This record gives sequence, C-alpha cells and structure tokens, in this order.
Amino acid sequence: MAVSDVNSDPTILNETKLNLIMKDGMCNAFLGSTGAFLVLEQGVAAIIGPQSSAIAHSISQIADAVKVPLISYAATDPTLSSLQFPLFFRTVQSDSEQMVAMANLIDFNGWKEVIVVFLDDDYGRNGVSALSDELENRRLKIAHKLALSIHFDLDEITKLLNQTKVFNPRVFVVHINPDPRLRIFSIAHKLQMMTSEYVWLVTDWLAATLHSFSPANQKSLSVVEGVVGLRQHIPDSRKKRDFVFRWKKMQKEGVANTSLNSYGFFAYDTVWAVAHSIDKFLKVHDNITFSLRDNNMVPHTEGIGIQLEKLKIFANGSDFVNILSLSNFSGVSGQIQFSSDRNVISSGYDVININQMKIKRVGYWSNHSGFSVVPPEVLAKKKHPRVSVDQKLENITWLGGKTERPRGWVIADNAKPLRIGVPRRASFVEFVTELQDSHKIQGYCIDIFMKALEFIPYEIPFVFKPVGNGKANPNYDALVKKIDQNVYDAVVGDIAIVTNRTKIADFSQPFASSSLVIVAPINSSKSNAWVFLKPFSADMWCIIGASFLMIGVVIWILEHRVNDEFRGPPKRQVVTIFMFSLSTLFKTNTSYTASLTSILTVEQLSSPITGIDSLIASNWPIGYQVGSFAYSYLTDNLYVSKSRLVSLGSPEEYAVALRNGPSGGGVAAIVDELPYVELFLSKETEFGIIGQPFTRSSWGFAFQRDSPLALDMSTAILKLAESGELQKIHERWFCKMGCPGERKSNPKPDQLHLISFWGLYLSCAVISVVALVLFLLRMISQYVGFKQRQKDIVAPSSEQSKSHCSRVVVNFFNFIDEKEEAIKKMFTQCDNPHNPPN
Repeated sequence: MAVSDVNSDPTILNETKLNLIMKDGMCNAFLGSTGAFLVLEQGVAAIIGPQSSAIAHSISQIADAVKVPLISYAATDPTLSSLQFPLFFRTVQSDSEQMVAMANLIDFNGWKEVIVVFLDDDYGRNGVSALSDELENRRLKIAHKLALSIHFDLDEITKLLNQTKVFNPRVFVVHINPDPRLRIFSIAHKLQMMTSEYVWLVTDWLAATLHSFSPANQKSLSVVEGVVGLRQHIPDSRKKRDFVFRWKKMQKEGVANTSLNSYGFFAYDTVWAVAHSIDKFLKVHDNITFSLRDNNMVPHTEGIGIQLEKLKIFANGSDFVNILSLSNFSGVSGQIQFSSDRNVISSGYDVININQMKIKRVGYWSNHSGFSVVPPEVLAKKKHPRVSVDQKLENITWLGGKTERPRGWVIADNAKPLRIGVPRRASFVEFVTELQDSHKIQGYCIDIFMKALEFIPYEIPFVFKPVGNGKANPNYDALVKKIDQNVYDAVVGDIAIVTNRTKIADFSQPFASSSLVIVAPINSSKSNAWVFLKPFSADMWCIIGASFLMIGVVIWILEHRVNDEFRGPPKRQVVTIFMFSLSTLFKTNTSYTASLTSILTVEQLSSPITGIDSLIASNWPIGYQVGSFAYSYLTDNLYVSKSRLVSLGSPEEYAVALRNGPSGGGVAAIVDELPYVELFLSKETEFGIIGQPFTRSSWGFAFQRDSPLALDMSTAILKLAESGELQKIHERWFCKMGCPGERKSNPKPDQLHLISFWGLYLSCAVISVVALVLFLLRMISQYVGFKQRQKDIVAPSSEQSKSHCSRVVVNFFNFIDEKEEAIKKMFTQCDNPHNPPN
C-alpha cells in the first residue's frame, strides 16, 4: 500500500519507481540472514524490517558491511540502538521508552515487587533488563523472572506459572511476541490466577494481537478481562483517519484480511521515510550506484551457496544514512523524526484496559507529562509541565470486575512464616522481652504489633526470634542490620528510627515518641528562703547599694533649689536622700523578682539553671541509660565529657540515684527517652518530668527494604491511633499509678512560687511595719504633748475629766489628720495663748 502510494505520487522521486523485494525470514535469525544476503546481491538502497529483534541483530551487521541502512518498524530491542549498529534506524518506539512507561505504571499504583514473564531471546531479555533498571531507579524490583522458550511449550508455561503460587508478589508483567491464541492467559485461567488478588500488566504486544483479531474472534477477549497494558500512541490526524478509512475499504473488498494495528502505521511511514530520503539523495547524486567488495578482503566462500564477493556495496551510502537521519515529516503515525540514537522521537503510549470484551483506553503516558487523560500532543502544545500531583488515569476495571486497586502482594498459603526478631531486654522489660519460664514474648511493643495485625486484611504467618542473653540489652544497630543480611524479615520492639538504620531497612509509621526528657524529684526538694540573694555576689550587692545612693545624691543636687521637699536642715536633707534611694531600691523588687523567674526554672535542682545545657555545664552528675540515644546525643551534640555522666541501668537504679541526690553519690536528674521515663514514672510518684521534651525522635517496626508489609503496618498503626486503641494500650502499660505525663514539676515550669521569696517580702514587711510604728509613736507623742499643754492653759472641767475613751480616739485621729504646718501652729498657740494667730 505504501509503495503503491509513493509510486503514484508525482511530487516525489521524479517518476523513479520504488522496487520492493520481499523475503520471509520465518521468524528465524538464520533464514532471515540468508534472505538478506540474497537480496543484497541484487543491490538495494535500504532494508525495511525485520519485525523480529533477534533477526535485526544479525542483519544489522550485514547491512553495516555493505553501507545499507536498516529501518525497522517492529524490532523494539533497546540494544539495537547501541553504537554496535550505526546503520540501524527504527520508526517504532524502543522498549527502553516502553519500560519507562511500564515502571511508571507500576510505581503509580504503589506496587513494590513484580514477577516478569518474558520470551527468552534478545527481544525479551533486553526488554526485561531495561525494565529492571527503571524499577531500581524507583526503588522497586523484579522479584522473579519467568523465562519462556520461543517455542511456547504449554507444559513449560503451566509449570512456571504454578511455581509462582508460593510467591508473595501478585503483579505479573508479560513481555512476549504477539500471540493470537493468548496461551499464557488461558493457562492462568485454568490455574485460577486471573482472580481479584492478581494483577496482569502487558507490553504493547497484546494491543497488536487484539487489534489484529477479526470481529468473529472478539469473544476470545474474555480470557484477558481486567488486564491492563500499553499501546503505542498514534496521535489523531486527518492522515490517520484517511488511512484507516482506506484500510477498512480494502478489508471489505477482500484485499486486506486482518485488522490494522499500530505496527501497520509504522510500516507505512517507514516506506515513506525511505522514499523521502532517496528523493533528496537523487537531487544531490543524480543516481544510485553500487560497487563490489575488494576480493582480497573477502574470504573464499565457494561451495556454501552464498558468494560474498558478489555483495554490492551502496556507493555514497554514508550520505544516504545522513539524509535519512534528518527525516522530518508528518506521517500517519505522527511526526517522523529521528533522535541522536536513531530512534523515532517518542509520541508516548496509550494505557489500555480490557473490559467487557473491549479495549478501553483509560489514559495516556508520555515522558514529558507522565500519566494524563489528555493526549500528550495536546499537553505539549500547552507546554504543560510534569507535576506528580497531576498524574491521573480514568477508572480501571481490574481482574474479577473490581474497581478498587489490587494490593498486588499477599502472604502465600504455603509460604514460610516471617522471621521477626525481638530484643530480649534485661532492663525495661515491660517494652519487650521473653519470659524465661514460658518463653512467651510479651510487652508494650508486642501488644501494639499484635493489635495492628488485626487491621491488616490478610493473614501473616510469623514466628518471633528472641535476640539477646537476657542479662544485657542487645545492640539494636546490629539487630536492624540482620534485616539487611536477610537473617530476619522484620524487627519488632523499641527500635528508634534513626538515619543510619533507615539506610538498610524500611520503618513503619511511628507508634511512640522517643524524645529526650529530664526527670527529677518533684516533692522532696526544700526551698531556700534566701534564694533571691544568690544570683548576685556580695560585691555586686554593694555596687547596687552604692549606685542607688549615688542616684539619690544626684537627684538631691538637681532638686535642691526648686523643690521644697529637698530643702531644710541638713539632717532632714540626709534623711531625704536615703529615703529616696531606699524607695527606688524596693520599687525595683518587682522587676527583679520577674527576672529571677526566668533564671530559677528548675528549683527542684537547687540551682539557677535553664535547660539541659546548663544542667550539664554544672558540676552535678546526670544519669543516662547505657547505649541509649540519650548518651550519644549528649556526648555528640553538646560535647559533654564522659566523666560528667553517671551510668545507670535498671529503673531501680534510677530511683535510688535520684533519692540519694548529688551530695549522696546519686544524681540530680536523669536524661532518657520518653517511653523509658514514662515506664519508670508509672511506678514512682515522687519524680516528674522537668521542662519540655527535646531532640524529637520516634519508635517504629523495621522491615526489609521495599517490603509491602511496612506500608500495610503503617496504615494499621494509623488506624490504631484514630480508633483510640493506641492510647488504650499506652494507658494499660504506663498509667497504673496515673499517667506520668500528668505529673510535672509544676504547671508552669518557667515560674517561681511565693515560697522562694518569702524572705524578701518579710524584709519588706518588717521595714514597713517598723516605719508605721515609728510614725504612730511620733504622732501619739505629739498628741499627748498637745493635750498636756491644753490642760495647762485651761482648767479641767468636770465634763472633760469624764470624757469617754471613744472621744479620745476620735480626737486623736482628727489630730493626725491635720497638716504638719497646722499642728505646728497649734503648738505655737498653746505656747503663746495671748497672741492669736494672724
């Protein structure tokens, strides 16, 4: 059809006709090579084909020897684009591009492991190798490879598929040649492997197979219901529609006996690519010429039926290859333009889903836009950037008619149970340990793990493997490393999620916080009444007093001439200066007390310290758990020498050390991870957490890298938290004597209570009372003197002598209510009764 169209087009080749010489390679590399030799003896400008990648490997070397380009519309083996085959071109997309799309499809659906079924030839092996590389780039992997013979032996296929029933992955990727009998899926149906727990993904061979079916064979699509695959994307265009219309017309006329698949479009455009290149070549060289090889360079081949000395070499073939590499025209399959590796520039892939015996397109994939429900060429015009959140496909109907995305991984019925390592702790055994008498594994972490298993929608056979001698806690780094060494499948326990461990294992969602906290006594500490004096030394207090006195002198100098209060006898002025200084000093007490509040944050430790850095900077020893994250944090991040730390072991040692205190050979505080502290405080009520947690960290369950269990366990832990079960388990283990989190050193850790300053306020009160008493004594003295002088002037009457006590009190308060000047005048009047005031 393509050759006919070229030869009937007057605008190309200037009446030169294309002569198409066809040889059937019978899908055999030897026969294909033999046919190539026979054709090349006649002198050809280009070889179109072959359909098989295996044959293309052989013919490419022959074509290279005679300088004739090989342009294939169906050989997709990625290695054909290597430097080994400089004259190999293809108008079909390479499997290197297709495997990027397949790896993205697997990653898009969240599957971590796949089983690959492939044809054991160059096409199959190299395609799977490309897929493996792409999966590794996404931290995914091929769990098992099932290599099939090119003869498609049914017994062999049955045996291989049967073996996969003991594998956990349930996602299959099939990469074979087109198979009209769909033998793999027929066998999978018989083996009950086309159920809802399976996923079958296929490369573009299935689309090519199904599009070639006649309408009478459409019923056979029922065997692939729910299968998802890729199809080479061919953009919609007028040329494409006209081509399809002509093909259907040929079918009705009986000229074409098959439906049209994507490779038909590529084959048509390949002929036109060659025709355009020959047309340009003839405009430069006027003619196509051939030459024979140098007989001295050709080995003797007499008797083998092929005379290599008769092979014709394409003169100026390198020029023709350069012209072909610059091809750029619009064909029925889209834009035909070659990249630097001689592959047609990719137009992407359709994502197809077989549903109700029909091929349904559920989206598109391209390297620049990812998955989309909009064609790639439309997005390219909009210069649409690739954003992960924009990745989208239409609803897919999976095997079994389910629309929910399959998990793609199960615990096989006859699979070996998971080997789960658990630390046999010697201290803090409530978290996880093995009981010596019954060998039962129990603890807080075990309860969470067992409860989380109830939220996983499949059975998980497992066996606990205790690690440790029960006399000392095992090394947790070494324990996690055994996962990487395939000694264990998982580790369950109080395992902190830290950087070096995440490099060799996958962790679940954290189930407990392991932030560092400080523990100290909260009830036994006694406050010092004179603690307010401690922030300042004796000389500092002297400087403060001198500064207030100096300020009083300065104020007196400035106010002496203008303020009557600062004038008078020298004695009065000295008293004024001192009173002003003292009043300023006591007025400052309020702000001074507030400043002390920010300094004395840990009163229970009997020293003005703030936070862990000040605590360590002091001379007090601090308890820490041997081998815990607390020790490494203190020594690595705060540069604390080991001589300042006291090694403590079990909770009993914690309590004894805290009760003894620093003066008794114990410690003032303990720095440890929050879960251990909570367990300790669940048995001790006289201690509490000081301040706020720091160095945030968490505990989780460790699994082998890329294990689907890590994701499922994370989901289960989140459900535990949402349902409140996680908190209930926590309270059951740590709240036997009240939850430790509710016991703090004080509700406001950055405040001091009145008890720490009662000495200061007592001093202020004593001074105030003394001043008041002196004032009252002075007033009483003045009042008595005044009354005595009145008696001397006026003779006492019988009425006055009989005055009531209440009258005396009232007269006294009236007396002290008078101004000082008025009282002085009253005394003056009593001294000079005959001289009335002016």
